[in-house]
Amino acid sequence: MVDGWEWDDTLFQGSAPYYERGRLPYAPGFAGVVADLVGLRGRDRLLDVGCGPGTVTLALAPYVGTAVGLDPDPGMLAEAERRATSDGVTGVRWVRARAEDLPAGLGTFRVVVFAQSFHWTDRDRVAATVRGMLAPGGWLVHLADVKTVEPVPTAPPHARIRELVREYLGPVRRAGQGSLPHGTPGREDLVLARAGFVDHARRTVPAGQVVARSVDDIAAGVYSRSDSAPHLFGDRLPEFDRDLRVLLRDAEPAGGYTERLPGTEIMTWRTPA
Repeated sequence: MVDGWEWDDTLFQGSAPYYERGRLPYAPGFAGVVADLVGLRGRDRLLDVGCGPGTVTLALAPYVGTAVGLDPDPGMLAEAERRATSDGVTGVRWVRARAEDLPAGLGTFRVVVFAQSFHWTDRDRVAATVRGMLAPGGWLVHLADVKTVEPVPTAPPHARIRELVREYLGPVRRAGQGSLPHGTPGREDLVLARAGFVDHARRTVPAGQVVARSVDDIAAGVYSRSDSAPHLFGDRLPEFDRDLRVLLRDAEPAGGYTERLPGTEIMTWRTPA
């Protein structure tokens, strides 16, 4: 990671219950596109690194024989297990560990997925380890939201929300017990090329649907983020929550917000056959 930041186990502490309600979903049908791109088969083994509450693991589980979701946050894994039980998804195993703990005795996989999680890792180290865990010709898949989305008139006031967070937590982005003044790193393509991955390709699954969002939905989205996780506010959390809801109601007195779903960017690499 950049700026001397080091991971600690409070990075997403307390955020798991807010994920399902607060985060906008990946583009409809993204799992089927991933399955087609990498040729998933019913006997394959898939590993989702930094699985969070299991969103991607559960979506891809029907396409493989075994899916393993790995995450260091116990709250995230508890939520993932709850959702798996609720949705009746079987063939999934949840493992509490960091990406840096791999291979962790998990064996060999045909596909390893990072869904907006690779930037939290020691990327060169993790990329080299994952390459060794993939079968020859295996796939690494990286998922991310498309960053540019056509605005809608009644979108939440995200800039003002960020200003409010800064008023409480300071001007530098918080991340666990540390901070990230310059954000998280990019250029996964360069990191994975250094690790020996080949055949980089990119595919975007469009979305664009406009969905209704309540004040509670938007507040949940704030608390689902690492830079505004509930624990960061300490004993000022009730005060922040009150100010957040006042801001949201003042900006749209009827409470009728909408957001446009972002597309999903799928990047793939292969190990040499």
